[in-house]
Amino acid sequence: MQRSLLNRIGFYLLVLVIVLFAVFPFYYAIVTSFTTGTAIFQVNYWPKVFSWANYQAVTNNAVFVRSLVNSVFIATVTVGFSLLLAVTASYALARVRFRGRGLLLMTILAVSMFPQIAVLAGLFELIRFLGIFNTPWAMILSYVIFTLPFTVWVLTTFMRDLPIEIEEAAIVDGASPWVIITRVFLPLLWPALVTTGLLAFIGAWNEFLFALTFTSSEVQRTVPVAIAMLSGASQQEIPWGPIMAASVIVTVPLIVLVLIFQRKIVAGLTAGGVKG
Repeated sequence: MQRSLLNRIGFYLLVLVIVLFAVFPFYYAIVTSFTTGTAIFQVNYWPKVFSWANYQAVTNNAVFVRSLVNSVFIATVTVGFSLLLAVTASYALARVRFRGRGLLLMTILAVSMFPQIAVLAGLFELIRFLGIFNTPWAMILSYVIFTLPFTVWVLTTFMRDLPIEIEEAAIVDGASPWVIITRVFLPLLWPALVTTGLLAFIGAWNEFLFALTFTSSEVQRTVPVAIAMLSGASQQEIPWGPIMAASVIVTVPLIVLVLIFQRKIVAGLTAGGVKG
């Protein structure tokens, strides 16, 4: 009994350490975002005076606001294209029998193993050839390419676990493959769709390398590049306060989305993990 109690206490202490290790950087960013002047260089775990000056400086920056709008548009369109392509591809990979299906699925997964820098030059030439350089579509194309392997893999695993009797009943009623996907499978795929969609959104929202390479004007930049440019204006005096405020503004919506959809995220990530 005593040993069980000690094990439980040790477990909760370990969880507490992990939570503190994960949350403390964001908490300190929040504290710093409310600090101005020389006080920002002092180690304070709680601000003595709450000042909204950093947030006002960021929100009054037209370039940052424009970048925020760009990020919302690019991430949303990326999620839409990724889910549309992934749902149709996962249906073929999970339900249609054809030669080389397993090899094709492994090839799709292998695409995600390449680092961004390895394909940057080729992708840059492709974007210039298509004439979409310095437009949101350049980033949407690159993000969809890197998002599809994960979304296809998760949705294929989830779709394999759906009862075959549901599909057979729909076929007997004369449903086409598109009707089966949209009206039969989509309502059952919500946990996996929320998981993959949210992770694709976070990936597109936080991506920096492609956003920096495929844009050349301020009006087309996304939020990560805009935050980086805040510190690029003057290397002698980096505005840490506005940078922290901008980081908090960018991070809070993602945290809210994760908290709202956390149950479906867990259900989507564990899909296919238990066979019964």
